Amino acid sequence: MKKRTIALLLSLSTALTLFAGCGSNTNTDTQETTKQEETEKEAEPVELTVFAAASMTETLTELGDLYMKDHENVTLVFNFDSSGTLKTQIQEGAICDIFISAGQKQMDQLDINASTEVNTEGLDFVLEDTRFDILENKVALAVPEGNPANINSYEDLKAGLEAGSILLAMGNADVPVGQYTQKILTYFNLDEAALAANGNLTYGTNVKEVTTQVSEATVDCGIIYQTDAASAGLTVVDTATAEMCGQVIYPAAVLNKSEHQDEAKSFLEFLTGSKADAIFEAVGFTPIA
Repeated sequence: MKKRTIALLLSLSTALTLFAGCGSNTNTDTQETTKQEETEKEAEPVELTVFAAASMTETLTELGDLYMKDHENVTLVFNFDSSGTLKTQIQEGAICDIFISAGQKQMDQLDINASTEVNTEGLDFVLEDTRFDILENKVALAVPEGNPANINSYEDLKAGLEAGSILLAMGNADVPVGQYTQKILTYFNLDEAALAANGNLTYGTNVKEVTTQVSEATVDCGIIYQTDAASAGLTVVDTATAEMCGQVIYPAAVLNKSEHQDEAKSFLEFLTGSKADAIFEAVGFTPIA
């Protein structure tokens, strides 16, 4: 009887030990699983779609490559075009995490906090507290290699257009660089419609198309951004003053439809850092943020 009691106690002790051991292993397994899940979450692949003005093509592509080297789980997909076209694509439902415009107007048209005179449709695409001005550019008068028409200033441009002796390339009216050009023409009391009718103007759907016309010397000159002139190796003979066309400010923002808002904010933060500043400045941008 005594042996049976001892045996029974031993069996119970063994069972309790095994049970305790199982419990301990379960806790350890749970902790390891949690750590593994956290690691997998940190490394979870993220694709960020960035809509940016065509004038940022070279710089953002370079910066994107740098960013992805340090953030291996992030893939950046860029869509470069005129800010007006990008705004329309966003409005129509295109997937986009970040928008960087070459003008305030296109961003305002998507920002519920902007003036109703600009955001006439009451569109609400900008994530609250993420919009800021990131860069400033200059509106440049660029000429083909050798400057065959001998245009050396905006005053020369004015004289040539009035005489009907030169061909100018400019952006369409819905493109920021085209809107800046229209202000310059107005500043010099030049009639765009009359110039177009006389065959003194050609147009591009974005600044890259205007730049190409100048590079290929199919025009005598073109009004583009100084950054595009630098990237294309073109000669800039003059830059517009703020009085002529206002400041060229690039706003940036995360969109509230983004499924990766934290990652989008991190990339924008990177674009305000010293590495990004150096690359922007190399082509003529002036960092603001």
